[in-house]
Amino acid sequence: MFGPLRKKRVSSRPKASVPEGQRLYAIGDIHGRDDLLDMLLDKIMEDDATRDVADQQLIFLGDLIDRGPASAAVVERAMAVAAALPNTRLLMGNHEEVFLKAIAGDEKAMRFFCRIGGRETILSYGMSEQDYNRFDYAELIEAISAMIPEAHRKFIESFEDMVIVGDYAFVHAGIKPSVPLADQQPSDLRWIREQFLDFVAPHERIIVHGHTISTSIDAHANRIGIDTGAYATGRLSAMGFEGSTRWPIEAAIID
Repeated sequence: MFGPLRKKRVSSRPKASVPEGQRLYAIGDIHGRDDLLDMLLDKIMEDDATRDVADQQLIFLGDLIDRGPASAAVVERAMAVAAALPNTRLLMGNHEEVFLKAIAGDEKAMRFFCRIGGRETILSYGMSEQDYNRFDYAELIEAISAMIPEAHRKFIESFEDMVIVGDYAFVHAGIKPSVPLADQQPSDLRWIREQFLDFVAPHERIIVHGHTISTSIDAHANRIGIDTGAYATGRLSAMGFEGSTRWPIEAAIID
C-alpha cells in the first residue's frame, strides 16, 4: 500500500545553490526503518567528515512513522539527533498528520491510520497484537494514547511544513503549481501528488520532496524526489547540498 512508483526521468541540472558555508543533508521517508536510519546517519557523518568545514544541517522530509516495524525507535532517534544538532529541521508528513489526529481522539482518523500502516506504529509502542486485534477503534485510541510518551507527541507536533534554504524549498509531498510558496496550504504540502509531479515548468525554487516512491533519487529541473521506499525496498536515500553541487547518499539492506 504505497504510492505509485515513479520511474526516474533524466533532465538537465538547474543552476541552484545554498548559501556559502552551509552544507545540507535532506533525508527521505523513513517509515519505521530505524535500522536504515542509523546506517544512513553514519554515512552522512562520514561524508561530512571528508569535506571542508561547513555548517551542517539535516532536514528530514517527513513520514518518519508507519509501515515499517520500528516507528517509536525512529522518533526516539530523530529526537536524539535534533538534541545533538539543534539546527536539524523536520517536516510534517501526511502520516504524521493522520497519527496526531488519531491519537487526539478522531475515530475516523484512527480507522484511516490503521489502513495506511498505523498498525505497525501502534505495535512499535508496545501494544500486543492480541490487544490490537481485539480492541475497537475507541478502545484503540484510548490505549495507544496512553502508551505514547508525551515527549514524542510534542516532538511530532513541532514538525514544520516547509524549509527554504537558498534556491531550494524542502517539503514533504510537493507544492501546488503556480501558487507562491508563501501561499501554499499544509494539505498540499503534505498530500499532493500528480498535479505537482506532472508539472514541468519552473517553480519559485527547486522543490525537494519525499512522499512518492521512485526507483532512485528522481531529479528534474524543477524538483528532486528523495523517497526510495525504505520500508518496501530496503533503501533509504538522502541528498547532500553545498554551494551549487549536490550528491546522493544511500543506506541499503536488501534481503
